[in-house]
Amino acid sequence: MAFRPLHDRVVVKRLEGEEKTKGGIIIPDSAKEKPQEGKIVAVGPGARDESGKLVPLDVKAGDRILFGKWSGTEVKVDGEDLLIMKESDVLGIVE
Repeated sequence: MAFRPLHDRVVVKRLEGEEKTKGGIIIPDSAKEKPQEGKIVAVGPGARDESGKLVPLDVKAGDRILFGKWSGTEVKVDGEDLLIMKESDVLGIVE
């Protein structure tokens, strides 16, 4: 199933966090925090300004991004865990 977000929303797949600390200690699943880094899978067409003109998004599919800890809504599409969030929840693009 193909999924296309509406307006200024983006679909993000979380990137997996580290399994070990820098010192070599293995982190169990119960102690791991959810990663705040992801890859954009799909983007909406953009938001409308006050005059009704379509303003395109600054991010595109394939961008690696950072987002807030509690950003987005978790959904499952075709068995894959994804996040849907507004572009304003994106903190920045990792280059």
